[in-house]
Amino acid sequence: MLPVESVAAPEENPAFSCRQCGTCCRGRGGIILRRKDSLRLAAHLGLTTQEFMDRYTRKRQGKYELICGQDGCCVFFSSPGACAVHEARPDICRAWPFFRGNLIDEQSFALAAAYCPGINRECSFEQFVAEGREYLAQADLICRADEQDAPRALILETAAEQKVGKP
Repeated sequence: MLPVESVAAPEENPAFSCRQCGTCCRGRGGIILRRKDSLRLAAHLGLTTQEFMDRYTRKRQGKYELICGQDGCCVFFSSPGACAVHEARPDICRAWPFFRGNLIDEQSFALAAAYCPGINRECSFEQFVAEGREYLAQADLICRADEQDAPRALILETAAEQKVGKP
């Protein structure tokens, strides 16, 4: 598996190129953590996993998510556009903007493109989907529907879709 940082979009006119503006770091909730994210972040911060969980997460609807600061941004976001844990950031952050909704619904893609300055507005929906799926697969960010801690945004196929074509 390639390290996430080494997976690159096409050099010419990529569908997405992060501007590190922090726009995606704003808003309460949604930074869902998988177990491997918690382990990676705790190690990066020099904490035990329990210390990390107690200090930086909360449980909501059966899943753990990063807490937000008073400003409504991720607790690890600091202006201007700096992520204090960028090297160890959660998979959900690594995957943005290639979330399921943006990859299966052209209207969701258009809304994301209007919101995120890193999405190439000249990119077709088809190019975005192709590059997004390739990036997610190479970076090992696609989750299975049966994974208990999987963020829904990273489940590209439903359980029923995954069973199609299997004996």
